[in-house]
Amino acid sequence: MPFIGNQPALSYTSFAKQDFTTSATTSYTLDNPVANANELALFINFVRQEPTTAYTASGTSLTLTSATSASDDMYCVFLGKAVQTVNPPSGSVGSSQISADLITGQTALGATPADTDELLISDAGTLKRVDFSYLKSGITEADIFMLTSDLSLSANVATTLTGLARPSSGNYSSVVGRIGTGLSMSSGVLSFTNTGIYRVEFYSTFMNSSASNPRYCQNYINYSTDSGSSYNLIGLGSNSISEISSGGTFGNTFISVHVDVTNTSTHRMQFQAVSEEATSLRSHADRARTYVAVIRLGDT
Repeated sequence: MPFIGNQPALSYTSFAKQDFTTSATTSYTLDNPVANANELALFINFVRQEPTTAYTASGTSLTLTSATSASDDMYCVFLGKAVQTVNPPSGSVGSSQISADLITGQTALGATPADTDELLISDAGTLKRVDFSYLKSGITEADIFMLTSDLSLSANVATTLTGLARPSSGNYSSVVGRIGTGLSMSSGVLSFTNTGIYRVEFYSTFMNSSASNPRYCQNYINYSTDSGSSYNLIGLGSNSISEISSGGTFGNTFISVHVDVTNTSTHRMQFQAVSEEATSLRSHADRARTYVAVIRLGDT
């Protein structure tokens, strides 16, 4: 009949004994390493000693509570070498006994990790560090900037939206949400606080209040990798507004782009608008009417 249960680590192994040469000391070296004092029976002058009270043991180190003398007779019998246990004693397993493809540590955390903490994850036997803040939330930055006052546009002149700012008053400011430290908007130029992949949305509301018929009203997203010395057009939204004789007619344009910000010191984004005829970009104190929304999607 085959063996049922845990296979013994040491089969048909007899108890091993070690005799010590005693002296006036409490420290001795064992021939065989042990996990703790319970894995050996220690005898001094033929009297068995109580583990953890009369002596402690770990690895090959044996420490007595009271020093011996040169005339004492001392020996030990290694119990752990011959007797198998199903589970190792509590606290007896260290990092050197754990395979590299396992994660050491407790299965339950005593407290919520801080955003600056790092976790170890095993990938095919290779341990990799992962920031806890990334595991907690893939989106670490989300911000919005609104046009604070109407902006007049001259015919065929690309105008930078210098009035973009984070909402600080009005109905929307009381409910608007933001994630992270926020980005920086100055004179219509966006600066990034962290590297990563970003989704940027640019929504514009145009108004034509004259008897003209602009064939196009456009908004631009320009991108710079040299701190704003030069820009390249990477996004363009376009619309047209029908001719009117009085009042005002509105039209909207929308752009959404994804950019890889690899250097926060040199990467910039600029927002502009242009119309074939004189029009204006409209703002509103209580709601997002012309705005730029930015979301960091993940690492670069």
